[in-house]
Amino acid sequence: MQQKFKTSEVAKIAMCVALCCVTSFIVFPLPFTPGMVTALTLTLSLTAYILPPKQTFLVIFVYLLLGAAGLPIFAGTGGVGRLLSPAGGFYFAWLIGYPILSWLKGTQVNFKRYLLVNILTAIPITYIGGIISMVLILEITIWQALTMAVLPFIFGDILKASAAAFLGVKLARLNK
Repeated sequence: MQQKFKTSEVAKIAMCVALCCVTSFIVFPLPFTPGMVTALTLTLSLTAYILPPKQTFLVIFVYLLLGAAGLPIFAGTGGVGRLLSPAGGFYFAWLIGYPILSWLKGTQVNFKRYLLVNILTAIPITYIGGIISMVLILEITIWQALTMAVLPFIFGDILKASAAAFLGVKLARLNK
């Protein structure tokens, strides 16, 4: 069965992909980890708040395809190599974590629920993906991967999740 989207849905998907591409350039590296702090995760959260799970997945999938094709949208670089790097697990985990966030956000527009679901699902799933790739590629322990891939990012990720929840509530209310 063929999936058909309304024009307004295609426009939202395209806008979210474009926003992912743009916010992927807002980055700063941390010297002690191959992961980078990026505004992209704020956009992924916002995408999950305003789109249903299948469309959220599609946005991330298209973003990853564009980057894999060579567009420099993976924290300032592009190509399959970034997906196969120690930080590659983060990218693949987004395909799981953010559609789940979209699914669990519920039908009620609620800042606390949005934020809590993000902190309990999308963020940990993203960390797990990053830990797995770092352990496998860098051949380090899980503790070392936690130190590199999780601990430096927790505070910032909670701040970005809060900002996304705030914006998601505002956009959801505008859309009604």
